[in-house]
Amino acid sequence: MKEQSPPTSLPKYLAEGLPKQDTETLREVQRYIEALIKYRDQSVSAEELPETAEPVDESKSSGNGTVVKEKVTCGDDSCKCASRDPADMHGPYLYRYYRENGTMKSEYVGKPGSE
Repeated sequence: MKEQSPPTSLPKYLAEGLPKQDTETLREVQRYIEALIKYRDQSVSAEELPETAEPVDESKSSGNGTVVKEKVTCGDDSCKCASRDPADMHGPYLYRYYRENGTMKSEYVGKPGSE
């Protein structure tokens, strides 16, 4: 069996460095990569979400991530939402929290009832 060529998308430093590693090191790298992928694919837990975020029914979560209802401020200092009193904040709106390259991110999904 001939040694595999690396994918063309693999960065040069990995394509050149990995073949130089012994088998046990490659197995350790494989375990690390599998754990990293598992971590990045998992839903964001309730403990990681902002205080104002309220997770919605899991069936509304699509793909990776966790869909939440959240009240927000608009950024206008003269708006009543600037007080950060939940009663004066805008929303609720739906956001999806997810991981990308190990960093938690969010994206606007819509208003409740429009998903």
